[in-house]
Amino acid sequence: GASEEVAPPVQQCFMVPKKEINVVSDMAKWKRSQAYADYMGFILTLNEGVRGKKLTCEYKVSEPIEKLVALLNTLDRWIDETPPVDQPSRFGNKAFRTWYAKLDQEAEKLVSAVIPKHLADAAPEVAVYLKESVGNSTRIDYGTGHEAAFAAFLCCLCKIGVLRVDDQMAIVFKVFNRYLEVMRKLQKTYRMEPAGSQGVWGLDDFQFLPFIWGSSQLIDHPSLEPRHFVDEKVVNENHKDFMFLECILFITEMKTGPFAEHSNQLWNISAVPSWSKVNQGLIRMYKAECLEKFPVIQHFKFGSLLPIQPVTS
Repeated sequence: GASEEVAPPVQQCFMVPKKEINVVSDMAKWKRSQAYADYMGFILTLNEGVRGKKLTCEYKVSEPIEKLVALLNTLDRWIDETPPVDQPSRFGNKAFRTWYAKLDQEAEKLVSAVIPKHLADAAPEVAVYLKESVGNSTRIDYGTGHEAAFAAFLCCLCKIGVLRVDDQMAIVFKVFNRYLEVMRKLQKTYRMEPAGSQGVWGLDDFQFLPFIWGSSQLIDHPSLEPRHFVDEKVVNENHKDFMFLECILFITEMKTGPFAEHSNQLWNISAVPSWSKVNQGLIRMYKAECLEKFPVIQHFKFGSLLPIQPVTS
């Protein structure tokens, strides 16, 4: 009727008092939520967007993309300014807490620099996902739940219209790839523990999404098959073009011993006949092992942009 107001472009963004998903019965609520549908839709849209494309190919780079890269460059610079401290324990360097405190303090300002003035109200909510995306400062660990927070951060920027459909390739190749570089530097510099790792039964100690999008990049590749990614020479020659191989390179730098032993799940994947089968299998695995695992998703934040309400459409 006439009394209905037209909704503003962004709902007044506020962080609703969050009930963390902390009882298993709520997992069902999460899987039915608008947040889950939007998040998964975002992941799959990007999966299609990068299909068959190299990291080094030509794509549009918009101003918001440049600003996001600048934000990540700032985080990178802070690592250089916050060297690890001498401490008895090898893992979990406490200097990470100093680095994190800076992000905690500056996150809203960093986000405000990325979004236009008329969307300024969204900054506090969007900044929450950025702060969640770099690891936990108490435990000094990092895992796929933190990675999911970064994807949610990008998803929110799409929902408020900062990032657009034609930014898809740049979101993965420029922004997410830069995020991975910064996270690897954090993991190495502060010797971060893997969060919620399944050890040898997990895909990777720290990341999951670059394996999904990276396998999509390799679909229909004329010569590279899944069996080739365990070949050191192939990885060294092609890692700059493909996210998947970049991940393999990082694992082999960080771990010693036979690949089949330290990365058994990936070793098994190398036996799958095609990249499209690998891609489909990884999407199923991501839902089952990450998004539907309580320890991973218990810290996921809901607000007005990623609501816990059931899907309406």
